[in-house]
Amino acid sequence: MDINKIIEQDFIIDRLTNSILNTISGDSFPTEVSILTKNDLKVITKKKGWNFNWRSEFNNEKTEQYKLTIVNNTSIIQGLLSITIENDHVFMDLLESAPFNIGQNKLYEGVAGNLVAYACKVSFQKGFDGFVAFTAKTRLIKHYEKTLGAFHFKNQRMIIDSRAAKRLVEKYFKTQ
Repeated sequence: MDINKIIEQDFIIDRLTNSILNTISGDSFPTEVSILTKNDLKVITKKKGWNFNWRSEFNNEKTEQYKLTIVNNTSIIQGLLSITIENDHVFMDLLESAPFNIGQNKLYEGVAGNLVAYACKVSFQKGFDGFVAFTAKTRLIKHYEKTLGAFHFKNQRMIIDSRAAKRLVEKYFKTQ
């Protein structure tokens, strides 16, 4: 991936849950976010249905990559997040749900919301008051305003402010 290329985010916030929700059983599963490892890249390929070149993203020294897994089931990656720590906010470079968590027949709901909440959590930890920015596909700007409480800054830039970030972090990370 070209380091200077801006990726327009097109993740869908299907539901804001306390963790992730199995669409078949309705069961809720607690999740954890951890650092993406080189070993993880073996299962995150276009051949396996992933849309982005995560190996290239992994090799970008300016970004940090994280994976979302179910607690006690860390071998199955539910979604991925790449962020850049800026001077006063966190920038979400890339967010992708696992191929089996996209579309009408997805296995789990809440993956994208969980990862956005994690970016907000990192922003609070870095002293940025929860501020997170990202570039949205034009057709999803209203969706992010409604579901995340983000506001449209200019062009396709979206900002999640302290209030919205706090709501997301409290939803997903109650005990932390």
